[in-house]
Amino acid sequence: MKVVILAGGFGTRISEESHLKPKPMIEIGEKPILWHIMKIYSHYDFHDFVICLGYKGFIIKEYFANYFLHEADVTFDFRNSSRKIVHNHTAEPWQVTLVNTGLETMTGGRVKRAKPYIGNEPFMLTYGDGVSDINIQELVDYHKAHGKLATVTTTQPGGRFGSLDLSDNNQVRGFKEKPRGDGGWINAGFFVMQPEALDYIAD
Repeated sequence: MKVVILAGGFGTRISEESHLKPKPMIEIGEKPILWHIMKIYSHYDFHDFVICLGYKGFIIKEYFANYFLHEADVTFDFRNSSRKIVHNHTAEPWQVTLVNTGLETMTGGRVKRAKPYIGNEPFMLTYGDGVSDINIQELVDYHKAHGKLATVTTTQPGGRFGSLDLSDNNQVRGFKEKPRGDGGWINAGFFVMQPEALDYIAD
């Protein structure tokens, strides 16, 4: 099953970094967010990726064009027609397809433009800027068991601030440290989809 990763947005909420590079290429522990996302899927033996590019997509292309060399011991023999010898490598067994999906294209349009590379099989989809401790195999199994066009992960976000418990006359009765939000569920960003789901996306 292929994994489609949306990596084309402008990243305006973290502009201090994203004016230099696309948000998926911002590093956590010396590796891009995109690499960490791919490692999540790779842990569950999903190694075939389709990455939807947009803003500064050339940086992602250059990263993967040089990835194998960066993860290897290499000898360059310039005496012999610039021959390259790879001695040892630690690169993952990934197949990575990089698709130019447009600079201004919206989310659905990016997925639709990647359709020729997805094929006519179920696929996974995620954003290029979020990591999680999600069990990908359980997500896939859940999707297969329920027979729907799409499965989405959800979460209840925690509150951003501690809150006060006030009495009717505004006396403080206690504190609650960062309680759960309003009880609503939000999109956690990991999907499994049938290929027919793409028919519901406008061109």
